[in-house]
Amino acid sequence: MTDRPFSELAPFHQLGEDPVPPVVSRLVQAHGPARLVWRNELGGLTFALGTTAHVKWNPRSTGVDLGRERDALGWLGGHHPVPRVLGNGTDGEAQWLLTATLAGDHAVGDRWRARRPEAISAIATGLRVLHALPVDVVPADRVAESWAARRPQPLGPRPPVVDPVVVHGDACAPNTLVADDGSWVGHVDLGDLTVGDRWADLAVASLSLDWNYGEGHQDELFDAYGTAPDAERIRWYRALWEQES
Repeated sequence: MTDRPFSELAPFHQLGEDPVPPVVSRLVQAHGPARLVWRNELGGLTFALGTTAHVKWNPRSTGVDLGRERDALGWLGGHHPVPRVLGNGTDGEAQWLLTATLAGDHAVGDRWRARRPEAISAIATGLRVLHALPVDVVPADRVAESWAARRPQPLGPRPPVVDPVVVHGDACAPNTLVADDGSWVGHVDLGDLTVGDRWADLAVASLSLDWNYGEGHQDELFDAYGTAPDAERIRWYRALWEQES
């Protein structure tokens, strides 16, 4: 799969005829003007508020629980560079989560496509740092709720996890933040943080390179991370990911 053309991505950056959610309009008064930065396929919205905050707004009908991300950001605070939670709550039939803006750009778009080796190196660095955290950062009861545990297993039993690590859970390139100099800054979108197999992240992260930089660069990620590709685990976790992505 190659990069999506702008004509396909444009709807993800437009509200269309939908109104700005009331809670976002209220938060503007304290944090600055709202700018839509992402609209996911389920109807969830993410706004930048001025230059200091971001707010996610998500209808409960999507099945996504922003409380999971709030909790993950709390566990990682002080251990790993992630946005700081400023507030959260409900807005009618939706949830919202307000966080402080973390410096850096998402590792996607024309800028990082033109600087692909730096972006891939930053993605690998971020995952290496995350995977080196002590696993007790994540409460034990969260492990059974990971996306890998929730989904049906299309390729039979999961390969045994012999070296458990802290797993991002959605390690696609956009969820890595990169500084102007190409260095890794931090991670976002951690609602599926868990403890598990590092290949749950590496399989998805390497696959996302095809979407964001074009095909043929996956080995760059494995080299930068410092590991040889594990074909069995890559195949298993990608099949699991793609059945609901």
